Amino acid sequence: MRRTRILTAVLALAAGLLAGTPPALAAGHTAGTALAADTYTWKNARIDGGGFVPGIVFNRTEKNLAYARTDIGGAYRWQQSTKTWTPLLDSVGWNEWGHTGVVSLASDSVNPDKVYAAVGTYTNSWDPTNGAVLRSADRGASWQKADLPFKLGGNMPGRGMGERLAIDPNKDSVLYLGAPSGKGLWRSTDSGVTWSQVTNFPNAGTYQQDPSDTTGYASDNQGIVWVTFDESTGTSGSATKTIYVGVADKDNAVYRSTDAGATWTRLAGQPTGYLAHKGVLDAENGYLYLAYSDKGGPYDGGKGQLWRYATASGTWTNISPVAEADTYYGFSGLTVDRRHPGTVMTTAYSSWWPDTQIFRSTDSGATWTKAWDYTSYPDRADRYTIDVSSSPWLTFGAHPSPPEQTPKLGWMTESLEIDPFDSDRMMYGTGATLYGTENLTQWDSGGKFTVKPMVQGLEETAVNDLASPPSGAPLLSALGDIGGFRHTDLTKVPSMMFTSPTFTTTTSLDFAETNPNTVVRVGDLDSGPHIAFSTDNGANWFAGTDPSGVSGGGTVAAASDGSRFVWSPAGAGVQYTTGFGSSWQASSGIPTGAVVESDRVDPKTFYGFKSGRFYVSSDGGATFTASSASGLPSGDSVRFKALPGTKGDVWLAGGASDGAYGLWHSTDGGASFTKLSNVEQADTIGFGKAAPGASYQTLYTSAKIGGVRGIFRSTDKGATWTRINDDAHQWGWTGGAITGDPRVYGRVYVSTNGRGVVYGDTSDTGGGDGGGGTDPPPTPTGACTVTYRITNQWADGFQADVRLDNTGSTAWTGWSLGWSFANGQKAGQMWNADFTQSGAAVTAKNVGWNGNVAAGSSVSFGFTGTWSGSNTKPTSFQLGGQTCTVA
Repeated sequence: MRRTRILTAVLALAAGLLAGTPPALAAGHTAGTALAADTYTWKNARIDGGGFVPGIVFNRTEKNLAYARTDIGGAYRWQQSTKTWTPLLDSVGWNEWGHTGVVSLASDSVNPDKVYAAVGTYTNSWDPTNGAVLRSADRGASWQKADLPFKLGGNMPGRGMGERLAIDPNKDSVLYLGAPSGKGLWRSTDSGVTWSQVTNFPNAGTYQQDPSDTTGYASDNQGIVWVTFDESTGTSGSATKTIYVGVADKDNAVYRSTDAGATWTRLAGQPTGYLAHKGVLDAENGYLYLAYSDKGGPYDGGKGQLWRYATASGTWTNISPVAEADTYYGFSGLTVDRRHPGTVMTTAYSSWWPDTQIFRSTDSGATWTKAWDYTSYPDRADRYTIDVSSSPWLTFGAHPSPPEQTPKLGWMTESLEIDPFDSDRMMYGTGATLYGTENLTQWDSGGKFTVKPMVQGLEETAVNDLASPPSGAPLLSALGDIGGFRHTDLTKVPSMMFTSPTFTTTTSLDFAETNPNTVVRVGDLDSGPHIAFSTDNGANWFAGTDPSGVSGGGTVAAASDGSRFVWSPAGAGVQYTTGFGSSWQASSGIPTGAVVESDRVDPKTFYGFKSGRFYVSSDGGATFTASSASGLPSGDSVRFKALPGTKGDVWLAGGASDGAYGLWHSTDGGASFTKLSNVEQADTIGFGKAAPGASYQTLYTSAKIGGVRGIFRSTDKGATWTRINDDAHQWGWTGGAITGDPRVYGRVYVSTNGRGVVYGDTSDTGGGDGGGGTDPPPTPTGACTVTYRITNQWADGFQADVRLDNTGSTAWTGWSLGWSFANGQKAGQMWNADFTQSGAAVTAKNVGWNGNVAAGSSVSFGFTGTWSGSNTKPTSFQLGGQTCTVA
């Protein structure tokens, strides 16, 4: 549950692609490059959540208008009619990927159409651009941008504090923004168009999570962390007089202005020794509530207090729900019921074990009740019921012992908000989802309130790898923080992430091309194995054994038939194994840390890449030899894949703006590569079903082509390209992985770093990239031979491989093979071919990429089936109108 945020991708790329500023987006196209366009429909493969929600903002004057912010996945608006979230920052492009991190949101109570977002992901060198304040006059449907002269940290320590951005509730042209990194307090007086520093604000903050961190991540000064207006001290059209500001300084945490920001003073008598994560004002009763922690969050925090400040008298009252000595957590989530202002709630945000805690008071903090409490340790009584049937993976497949429960009430609960129009509705964010209730007041009457995920549409996973096998589930994903999923239906939330073992982050996965039931994944785990295998297409898993020294997942490759695996883990050199990893041997001739992949035809051929050199093994990964290929990217920001169905056909994408960068193709197993002149930059490569009439599988890439950054498709082997996304659908950084679907022409799965797995479907059913027409291929002529082999058989099922040889003198440009079962067998899943079955008759047809079969060559496919009684082999096969020889 968000114990680590997805820094791994940034760290891995810090010396490469993301270290410098990406190239500026060109206005025109490169001369000589024809760039077509296609209309795509884009959706998320549903996971629902999967990341930290550090902020929830309700508009104070319009019912059902609410926003949520994420640390790397953009901002969202609540859609009451469907009870879903609508993403608002998908238009953020590659060059400004950092603007997908949202450090604060503000919704205008004077004009509810207006909303503001302070964006920027990192304050150190990982983020190549400065922060910005985005402003919208149509609730986030479109944005205008004001660039700032400093960075913002949506994914930095302290990101759950806030809100750092605030609108004057009486004069909405005035906004304040608290900055990190010692940059102080900033103000706009023209509705966010321009910003200037409040130079007389006396304290820019002092707190650093870890001053010794040389990366600048944990050592950044967390700065100004929240701004709160006392709306009772102003009138409509005039600036509010009293403003409170929270500062990351344990001795000087709260400041106030009583003259609309002209002067500022430290609030007298305030507690010291803590950071004020939140400051929430109840103007009706004249109380400022403050949630304190000894750390900045969102993971850390060992002690905390809750205080109430009487704005009229200046009296401070410690209203902590429990004694400081009994806390092992800090307080952060903080909200007031605007319909009943004496009702206050707060969270123990950093209590991981046994659970988070939520506290509620109906008398302004004089007394408190808890969401759960012990009856007799370790037994506990809950004031709530929790229903995760809409996101069943939130149990994490765990079976904890009391007092821990699954699913948890939460962790990293830094955002907690009661709907200002509905005392029964509350939402709160966790490290994995956004929960809510619609019967909260049951808490006070002795009943139980119901907690459910309120997260549909908010997709926040960071994607490391993707696979779309030719049979079985259409999508397998490797994700940061929650491992990954097997999607059998893209429109439904999977029941569980990959378990047995459950990796915190899956770094790489692969399947055996001709036996897609065999799947392997590798990843990170605090303790335990770092590799797992499946023999049923990822539905169930078992752990492998780690070689000595392994500390992380790295990359992994499965032989085309699943007979062996090559693994390049973190902490150890490249390894290979036959079978399922019960023992490993070191590969020779390839450097530690190389990226590894497999040939998709020859089970003994594997490939690797490291620091500009391409490596090839022809003995199952035992030995590798460096290719003589030159001119490849010198860094390690490279991804490459071998084409299914053709031995030695390899595509390589990657590089950096200060060196070789683009897309390369090899047809000789990596002995040589040719750089595509029409691709300026490329970061991923994937394959999908060929266009109708095309002779080569469809290529997909996240690239810069014709001067434009985007997601591109080619149906003619890279000769021409079509941009298939548009400016409204860019999703920041998409350089992790991409794959087409081998069963659905035009479908592509795109990785994002915080917006989950995005998939697109084309409106172009004819393959308009120069892929040819839609006429059916001619019927094959000439002699043919079929070899039908049952490779595995069990009580009621079997697996068979079929090889079809072109023994004639004419090449085939498409084939259709028919046979009949004699014993009532039924084909189930088929790979490397499409099929239909009517009664006993089966017809298997080529998929787009394996329709061309030269004279003297062969094509193979396989399938699983069911049987009862007998399972005899077919005795006759027909290719078109002719009968084949049976071998």
